[in-house]
Amino acid sequence: MTVTPDFRTGYIAIVGRPNVGKSTLTNHIVGAKVSITSRKAQTTRHRIHGIHTTADAQFVFVDTPGFQTRYSNALNRSMNKTVVDALRSTDVVLFVLEGTHFDARDREVAALLPTDIPVILVLNKLDLIKQKDSLLPFIAKMSEVFPFAAVVPLSAQRGDNVGALLGEIRKHLPEGMAMFDEDDITDKSERFLAAEIVREKVFRLSGEEVPYSASVIIEKFEQAGEMRRIFAGILVDRENQKAILIGHEGGKLKEIGTAARHDMEHLFGGKVYLELWVKVKGGWADSERMLKQLGYD
Repeated sequence: MTVTPDFRTGYIAIVGRPNVGKSTLTNHIVGAKVSITSRKAQTTRHRIHGIHTTADAQFVFVDTPGFQTRYSNALNRSMNKTVVDALRSTDVVLFVLEGTHFDARDREVAALLPTDIPVILVLNKLDLIKQKDSLLPFIAKMSEVFPFAAVVPLSAQRGDNVGALLGEIRKHLPEGMAMFDEDDITDKSERFLAAEIVREKVFRLSGEEVPYSASVIIEKFEQAGEMRRIFAGILVDRENQKAILIGHEGGKLKEIGTAARHDMEHLFGGKVYLELWVKVKGGWADSERMLKQLGYD
């Protein structure tokens, strides 16, 4: 690719408490679903890289899990470690809040922010802030919490003001050559993305109890031309959760599979054969061995 003499490139960590829109922001900038989303908290569990390349910069976004403050098991400890590690190894940090909402959970994340790396405050869901005149007083209040390099109100869902955010980020990226090809949108494999898409559909289409006890393991991933054959197991803690996910005469599992297959075909650009089943693995979220098998650091 042709780059300008002052081409800039670097890693940008996106941090915040669960459900503030970090993954939605990543996906909007990248232009594809590389990080799964739902209205439920704790959707993102891994460190996801989303890549956006322009004529004068390459932005490598690190979408991190929401920092966990409510529960302490091996899975949540792994997710929190992912957040802390990302803060130590990036060039810019985006601290995302939900509008002008700042509570004890946000404050716990703010306490982790590095003082030797530029941190940009992102006020997401701008379209939901009814009293726009509250923005300036809130920004002044947040300047007392941390010395932010910039503050950018935006709507990740609608894309409002995302261009301004990219401009602020670029100011703080080091000069250097692109680290990825200009057409790359993530460094994650299709196998990884397939598992995440299935897990997203479990989050979106099942009840409140199941998602936090579910994970997905790809047992076989085959490709012949543009056709992909994917065999995946959904892991849950208890038999009653298995019954919920399978549904009456397999209806719920079929719904999850159909929705996941459509998203995979759109992302991968080819036909997908997807076969799903549900397995009971009690206590997997507190098993270091199982977490390692599932790809958690």
